[in-house]
Amino acid sequence: MGIKDWPDGEGPREKLLKLGVGPLSDAELLAVVLRNGVQGLSAVELARNLIGQFGGLRELLTASEIEVCRMPGMGPVKFAQLQAAAELSKRISQQNLKRGKILSDPDLTRDYLMRQLADRAYEVFAILLLDSQHRVIQFVELFRGTIDSASVYPRDVVCLVLEKKAAAVIVCHNHPSGVAEPSLADRRITERLKSALETIDVSLLDHMVVGDREIVSFAERGWID
Repeated sequence: MGIKDWPDGEGPREKLLKLGVGPLSDAELLAVVLRNGVQGLSAVELARNLIGQFGGLRELLTASEIEVCRMPGMGPVKFAQLQAAAELSKRISQQNLKRGKILSDPDLTRDYLMRQLADRAYEVFAILLLDSQHRVIQFVELFRGTIDSASVYPRDVVCLVLEKKAAAVIVCHNHPSGVAEPSLADRRITERLKSALETIDVSLLDHMVVGDREIVSFAERGWID
């Protein structure tokens, strides 16, 4: 049954238009994206099944085309709809943290980094370059590693900072395991980076470690003076 076939006022689309997105469940929001169900299942029931099978919305939206299309009622068209919705969300986050924006909202930074790094199957080390007013210059992925680690070279970080004329930086990396708790190696490389950046009079504001559902901030833990 398609959403358009629901009785007036009962479909998730009508509910959204009447009440806004807030009251809708994950399944109802997903049903609006999918637009219709399959034989024997309404769009909401299909959405609920998908969320249950994959373990959550994020897991569904980051699954491969092969994984999604294995599910009854799913095919390339519906997979494309899901990918478009996920990409729109990511692009909104990128625009919120666009070049020239003053970085004064920790939650905005966390949201941006979570969308950029949380779903990677491999470790990525990245840097957020800021000017003297803490306005965003650029977000750059510097190193990629295996599922376990990434090699981080302070010299390359310093070269990039000098090239972009940054006055301060936030470094970040993800843990593909999903556990955001920093390792001893993470703390050691942070000290090396801090020392290297001090030689060119650039501040290391934070090192953020991105897990599945949380970000650990070195600055908040008092690990960066």
